[in-house]
Amino acid sequence: METVLTSEPVSPDAPPPPGEAKRGLRVGLSSKLLLLTVLFVMVAEILIYVPSIANYRLSWLNDRLAASYTAALVLDAAPSGMVPESLAQQILGSIGARAVAMKMGTQRRLLAAANVPPVIEHDFDMRDVSSWRAMVDATHTLLFCQPGHFMRVVGNAPMGGDFLEIILDEGPLRNAMLKFSVNILILSLAISAITATLVFFALHYLLVRPMRRITANMVAFRADPENPSLVIGESGRGDEVGTAEEELAAMQRELSSMLNQKNRLAALGLAVSKINHDLRNLLASAQLFSDQLSNLPDPKVQRFAPKLMRALERAIAFCQSTLSYGAAQEAAPERKQIEVEPLIEEVHEALGLGLDVPIRWIVAVERGLTVDADHDQLFRVLVNVARNAMQVLESRGNKDPARDQIRITGRRDGGVAVIEVSDTGPGVSERARTHMFQAFQGSTRAGGTGLGLAIAAELVRAHGGDIRLVPGTIGATFSISIPDRAVDLSSRRGERARA
Repeated sequence: METVLTSEPVSPDAPPPPGEAKRGLRVGLSSKLLLLTVLFVMVAEILIYVPSIANYRLSWLNDRLAASYTAALVLDAAPSGMVPESLAQQILGSIGARAVAMKMGTQRRLLAAANVPPVIEHDFDMRDVSSWRAMVDATHTLLFCQPGHFMRVVGNAPMGGDFLEIILDEGPLRNAMLKFSVNILILSLAISAITATLVFFALHYLLVRPMRRITANMVAFRADPENPSLVIGESGRGDEVGTAEEELAAMQRELSSMLNQKNRLAALGLAVSKINHDLRNLLASAQLFSDQLSNLPDPKVQRFAPKLMRALERAIAFCQSTLSYGAAQEAAPERKQIEVEPLIEEVHEALGLGLDVPIRWIVAVERGLTVDADHDQLFRVLVNVARNAMQVLESRGNKDPARDQIRITGRRDGGVAVIEVSDTGPGVSERARTHMFQAFQGSTRAGGTGLGLAIAAELVRAHGGDIRLVPGTIGATFSISIPDRAVDLSSRRGERARA
């Protein structure tokens, strides 16, 4: 019998897994299949044995009745029914009977007799025996008939007689049935062994070996999930095992890629945290120098100095929250009513879209539109989305302001402010749609990281809002919905869907 040790590499100081002490040594799948196959074949043989032994008993008794039928013809043909004693003994001995009698009309004639027993333990009528009755009688014969007991067997009679009856010893019948049972048992064991062997090897090669291979691969992959060489090789089978291998391989590849990506992100986060510290100090120094510019009387300096100060303040704030994505949460938005048009103008200036940039900037916002949001966070959202659109348009050759456009629209829908940022670029690829708003996976352009959209989505969700890609538009259109604090955006969507 095959056994499998359920052990795996663990630290000596680590506590054993739950139930490990109880499992210990267990029977393998191959051994279970072998035992179950033998068991099922034996059960099937038992179900076949019962009607077989009943049929054998009927055949044995019918053979005796057939011999008695012939003997009755011989005995009845003797002159005046007188048969020499020696001949009668020979006839009874040939059929194994103690007496042969026949009933005709109202007469019951004893044709031959020798050592007739005084007591008959059992009577069996063979003229009309049902299958169920035959099985019950066979079981009774095996369990209760003993040597020295006798039975009376009744069958059809010749020459128009009512019936023919013979008296037989029960011992020879039971011995014959036992011998038949032993033969059946030996045959059943042989059939079971052959069937179990064939089934065992078939299941072993079809199921057990692939399952061992899959299990061994899962154990090895669990020990080193970042190793892509441990991804299971697909056998190309077209059945359920092949499907399991394909799905396991896909899951392992995805998991290995995710773990490698997390390691790269961890290393990137460590590097960014170091850069962030020094960059923040440099920007603080630049802020001190820019403070001196505000004291210069030059009109242009007086005009641009506040904007430079504001840009430096934002840069310092961004540095302080560089690691906010992933490791920590964004600060809760400090919401207030903000005019949308001036905010969009700030975004326009931050992107540097002046007259010398061949991209047309179009703003179509409802007059006096306000949004209940955090000014700096909404600024970051619009900058990230608009910068994505600008980079997509800049990556195209033959710049044409009539073709390359960024349009920002704004409107109010009840208690929800809706801002849409659209471009006339080539649109969003199917892969980017699948992983939209996921860092390092949802980039809308080649070489991008997707962080801009991921950060924008996180900031919008912090306001209880929603950002989505509008389908069926030229280029790409992102719709940003920011509800007022007293409005539940999800309930409004539900009401709109029901309407």
